Amino acid sequence: MITLDLKDAGHCYDRKTVAANMQRQGLRAKAAKKFKATTNSKHELPVAPNFLQQDFSADFPNQKWVGDITYLWTTEGWLYLAVVIDLYSRIVVGWAMAERMTAELTCNALQMALWRRRMPSNVIVHSDRGSQYCSTTYQALLSRHDLICSMSAKGNCYDNACAESFFHTLKVEVVHGEPVVSRAALRQIVFEYIEVDYNRNRRHSANGNISPVAFETN
Repeated sequence: MITLDLKDAGHCYDRKTVAANMQRQGLRAKAAKKFKATTNSKHELPVAPNFLQQDFSADFPNQKWVGDITYLWTTEGWLYLAVVIDLYSRIVVGWAMAERMTAELTCNALQMALWRRRMPSNVIVHSDRGSQYCSTTYQALLSRHDLICSMSAKGNCYDNACAESFFHTLKVEVVHGEPVVSRAALRQIVFEYIEVDYNRNRRHSANGNISPVAFETN
């Protein structure tokens, strides 16, 4: 990624040269921490079929969305983040943060996605089978906008790998190894990361190593 950034800035070096330079400076990639599941699937609510079947390709925007929730630690306690990602470009089209992991959190993220994408219908919206996604409130929102609900198999994080990958990237690049901050400060950090760094500037291998916004505007 650094090699490509340098090339765009007019500096043409091969990857070995860049790697050797970084090694001399003692620069290396951040390491991820161990994954911890947050899904509460111990409920009696109805569960949707898995229509995605680990096919994360999409031919056009608003064909397939994936959603998930993660947790972030602050000086004031946990802060939960829900996202909705369009698989066409891997752009985060909807997101929301709250102090509690509720159905309202997932609905707020989905409502942002609907608003930003101008209320599309017949989109496959995939998630895990957590109680927030199985709730009557979330399911009613899907039905009201003619969206197709899809859910992962029980305990299978690979069925929602793209959302898990985004959370991995977020935590490695802006959370792990950084000072713990307040909820308000972390909200601002996450906002800047999603709306500026990730969507507009961060290169994504699925897009031919250009950003999600660049991929959609090409």
